[in-house]
Amino acid sequence: MKIAALQMVSGSSPEHNLDTAERLVAEAAAAGAALVALPEYFCFMGRRDTDKLALAERLEAPGPIQRRLADAARRHGVWVIGGTLPLATDDPARVRNSTLVFDPQGAQVARYDKIHLFRYDQGSERYDEGRVLEAGAEPVAFDAEVAGQRLRIGLAVCYDLRFPELFRALMRPPCDLLVLPSAFTHGTGQAHWELLLRARAVENQCYVLAPAQGGVHDSGRRTWGHSLVAGPWGELLAQREADGEGVVMAELDPARLAEVRRQLPALEHRRL
Repeated sequence: MKIAALQMVSGSSPEHNLDTAERLVAEAAAAGAALVALPEYFCFMGRRDTDKLALAERLEAPGPIQRRLADAARRHGVWVIGGTLPLATDDPARVRNSTLVFDPQGAQVARYDKIHLFRYDQGSERYDEGRVLEAGAEPVAFDAEVAGQRLRIGLAVCYDLRFPELFRALMRPPCDLLVLPSAFTHGTGQAHWELLLRARAVENQCYVLAPAQGGVHDSGRRTWGHSLVAGPWGELLAQREADGEGVVMAELDPARLAEVRRQLPALEHRRL
């Protein structure tokens, strides 16, 4: 089955971002993808962290972002992992950074709230997600029938990648695919993006799908991009080398997954 990571350079116009996301979903579906994933903040990257508060939606009363995701999944008959969008909390000054999953009928079937909040200070470049975001608390994996195959899919977001204990928690029972919507900074991405993603694939003997923001945004922030798919032996199956939007596709082969786990049953050898 084909899976796709959709790379974007989202800006401060939600409507433009949603139109771009829909076009990329359509492109991936036309190329045969059965599951597509959008990057972190695919719907909006504003000039200030607080800008996203005005766009916050509620799960029980879906707004335009959720409706567009559901419609894209239904129209193209694919699984859509909706990057992240801001979901409202009881605190008007905080939102959750949430991944929502929609099945090919357009039903919302899973939600993951980013657990680890990014803080970085390199002098000229500073970020502190905790000023606006409320952290999630629970790992989330779900079962899905994709292209006639039963898969277990684990969810994480961007900075979560640096915490291998989260992925170990997701492997009880083992996931076949880990999906990590991201918006890595250019500097941290250049140093660690591919290294960490391939490590998570090797450690957990599963496929990794990593859609990313990649380019210069309205705020002047530059994200690393390099959206990729890694295989269960840590091999790089596909990667976008350039900035800018695009579709990165690869084949998820359950037989290859079983082969790797049979030849080196490391998951069975865990003691902690």
